[in-house]
Amino acid sequence: MGMTMTQKILAAHAGLPSVEAGQLIEADLDLVLGNDVTTPVAIHEMEKFNKKEVFDKKKIALVMDHFTPNKDIKSAEHCKCVRQFSAANEIENYFDVGAMGIEHALLPEKGLIVAGETCIGADSHTCTYGALGAFSTGVGSTDMAAGMVTGKAWFKVPSAIKFNIVGEKAKWISGKDVILHIIGMNGALYKSMEFVGEGIKNLTMDDRFTIANMAIEAGAKNGIFPVDELTEEYMKEHSTKSYTKYEADEDAVYDAEYTIDLSQLKPTVAFPHLPENTKTIDEVGDIKIDQVVIGSCTNGRISDMRIAADIIKGRKVADGVRVIVIPGTQDIYLQCIEEGLMTIFVKAGAVVSTPTCGPCLGGHMGVMAAGERAVSTTNRNFVGRMGHVDSEVYLASPAVAAASAITGKISSPDELGL
Repeated sequence: MGMTMTQKILAAHAGLPSVEAGQLIEADLDLVLGNDVTTPVAIHEMEKFNKKEVFDKKKIALVMDHFTPNKDIKSAEHCKCVRQFSAANEIENYFDVGAMGIEHALLPEKGLIVAGETCIGADSHTCTYGALGAFSTGVGSTDMAAGMVTGKAWFKVPSAIKFNIVGEKAKWISGKDVILHIIGMNGALYKSMEFVGEGIKNLTMDDRFTIANMAIEAGAKNGIFPVDELTEEYMKEHSTKSYTKYEADEDAVYDAEYTIDLSQLKPTVAFPHLPENTKTIDEVGDIKIDQVVIGSCTNGRISDMRIAADIIKGRKVADGVRVIVIPGTQDIYLQCIEEGLMTIFVKAGAVVSTPTCGPCLGGHMGVMAAGERAVSTTNRNFVGRMGHVDSEVYLASPAVAAASAITGKISSPDELGL
């Protein structure tokens, strides 16, 4: 029986010739990730089993991004805990204010994860790195603690769903529309979502990061793309690490197969209170908004900033709408400055934040009151996700978010004549 991409990576890291769906394995880890919310818990778990040292100071990444710059005393104490732990263990990849970015935008940019590697992170959107052809998945802080100490994690090998991508995107269609469309189709509980097909060449790396990032919203264990020329160019630009390309066997077994024609997709919006509650832009109707968030580990990359700026340029934010732009990393922030994107946002009436998860989890920098609505390029819209339980979050692409900022209601760029 053949293996999928994910199964081949797991087999190699478990030291086995092959694995099959449902098999329990212990695999070596190439990277263990934590943030300012989840790492303190992992540190305390390490203390419980009398372990203070990590297995490899080069293979742990700790990113202070959720409540930073610190919003209150508690968040400051959390960061202090991680800061001291990192210093004591000489963690090479510790990122604090001034150096940090939103973790899943930052790690690929820093070249810390490449194709063929395994990564666990105490953050559910760790699945982002599947865009590079790696196996990456979110875990709890206890598993993170064990991973930091042993360099290993146990997994139940997932079965897979194949998504055959064909066609070319229309002008305002992005990876966000692709993944929202897929999530709205069906779930993928504890499965590997494997994206293949000739249409992948029409997806940018930023598109792929967005798609892999939201695999968890379909319930998937991970999302993964095959390595092509574009992937290799990205890795060579950002990393000095060697990488391994894995392709699924021709006789690999899939639980289901779907074809996604990019040319048929429309701008897609996820209504409250689930990412799967999707509607195409022509089905949305007249929904007025109070806030727009453009950023996050899903859509805080430079292409997202450029798309938003192209739409907002020369226009003004609608009266009564707050617009918050959050570049994903310090490098992206600087690039926005150098390209004049910050000027466009500020002149339009938006505010620009330092890189932070901030409003995505209702932490800070955009918490909503009862009855308020936001269009957001983030990844989740559960009840109370961005503030009060009676607020609402509508998930959309940077193009739809930017257009909505100008009109004051959920809108497509087409409504602005673009």
